Amino acid sequence: MSDIPRIAFTASSGPDAQAGLALLRGMYPEVPEAEAEIVVALGGDGFMLEVLHRHLGSKLPIYGMNLGSVGFLMNEFRPVGLLERLSSAERAVIHPLRMRATCADGSRHGAIAINEVSLLRETRQAAKIRIWIDGQARMEELICDGVLVSSPAGSTAYNLSAHGPILPIDAALLALTPISAFRPRRWRGALLPHKAQVRFEVLEAAKRPVSAVADHAEVRDVIQVDVVEDRSISLSMLFDAGRNLNERILTEQFVD
Repeated sequence: MSDIPRIAFTASSGPDAQAGLALLRGMYPEVPEAEAEIVVALGGDGFMLEVLHRHLGSKLPIYGMNLGSVGFLMNEFRPVGLLERLSSAERAVIHPLRMRATCADGSRHGAIAINEVSLLRETRQAAKIRIWIDGQARMEELICDGVLVSSPAGSTAYNLSAHGPILPIDAALLALTPISAFRPRRWRGALLPHKAQVRFEVLEAAKRPVSAVADHAEVRDVIQVDVVEDRSISLSMLFDAGRNLNERILTEQFVD
């Protein structure tokens, strides 16, 4: 990377993000994303996921600045000194999850999830799901609102809301977390090796339909969902020095 990197700016449609985009474009030179060495993304965590999905496989580092709501994956928005912040930024490399879903009509669908793959009941009926790990049925029947597999990067998102564990970004682990489990009532999930092959088998699918969601992609009426970590895809995020993703994850575990 040169002393002054080639930067592309992108922003969500929110008014604050659009105002920030106009401000940065007036302060710094810009190139198209296809020619960039760094993409600066303005918005919230949802927009950061969109930008990461847009650059799957490119290894182009994304530096986010929070002009959205949560902003866990973002840096503070400060227009002044951006080049210095980029030059000293710390890189986090993450690997997404790959979902393969089979539906009741026999159709098959694939999707990539940076945060998590979740199975969710579609009706008032609780879902019944059998959980397989590496070809072995580890739970014959989970009665629940749903269940999810989270990457370390996604462990502070839906997984945390479902009372799942927070994982360090470089942990070779996945979090398997139930969503409002009815039986077994006290099961809180499991930590899995990152190489684990997870299969969800939907029981009584006609009576208790289930959808599968990989980040923003939803598949309805699934009967089987396979989830693995895809190490062939690497995604890079940049964080201000001293505020890297591991530090944020650690800090998150000591707040009320």
